[in-house]
Amino acid sequence: MKSPRIAFVASATPEACSAAADLGVRYGAHAPEDADVIVALGGDGHMLQTMHENLHRNVPIYGMNCGSVGFLMNDFSLENLTERLEKADVSELHPLRMTAYRGDGTIGESLAINEVALLRETRQAAKLRISIDGRVRLAELICDGILVSTPAGSTAYNLSAHGPIIPIGAPLLALTPISAFRPRRWRGALLPRKARVEIEVLEADKRPVSATADHSEFREVARVVVAEAQGVSIKILFDAGHNLDERILAEQFVY
Repeated sequence: MKSPRIAFVASATPEACSAAADLGVRYGAHAPEDADVIVALGGDGHMLQTMHENLHRNVPIYGMNCGSVGFLMNDFSLENLTERLEKADVSELHPLRMTAYRGDGTIGESLAINEVALLRETRQAAKLRISIDGRVRLAELICDGILVSTPAGSTAYNLSAHGPIIPIGAPLLALTPISAFRPRRWRGALLPRKARVEIEVLEADKRPVSATADHSEFREVARVVVAEAQGVSIKILFDAGHNLDERILAEQFVY
């Protein structure tokens, strides 16, 4: 079988850069636009950045851990990379598209592989109105913020905010409040993957709110719409038996 053309992209750490150089000597190195597969060397943050940079290339990405957190990564080894890639399991991720409307009329747009987060900017709690597919479901939520998370992101910020872990193949999104004050007992909701979530910021001048989609941030937003990015997906590779489904399942039994 013909060996795949591999692009090695490393984070800025000395360990990752050294690993990329060694792997390039062993397996050959190509530019991402010419590669059959991209190998990301670093931690989860670098993996997320690599996915964003290559969202429209339709090239699978295989991560190897050279960082501190490696939920999305495979174990690092210089050996047998071609065989590992050939036998790897594929997980397909569907990003969210966030459209943020500011009070001054400007609009910002970005994609989120993990989650969209709305967060209060000052000492005062945010007041939010939440609509799903055009119907108001929560007229007023007083909180520090709220998350709309994909299955891939459900074990990240969403889990820290006590949101549910979602199996990677489930057609669901997690809507999770951050430090909800009123209604105090509301713990969030599971939504269909195709749901259109609209979050209005009430008293936006007095209680400003920022919106982030993974690494992109928009401040002082008045309204945010979140929906699946139609026609956009990305494939990530995991060593056989250690795919994202297994990792998400195992994470639910950690105590």
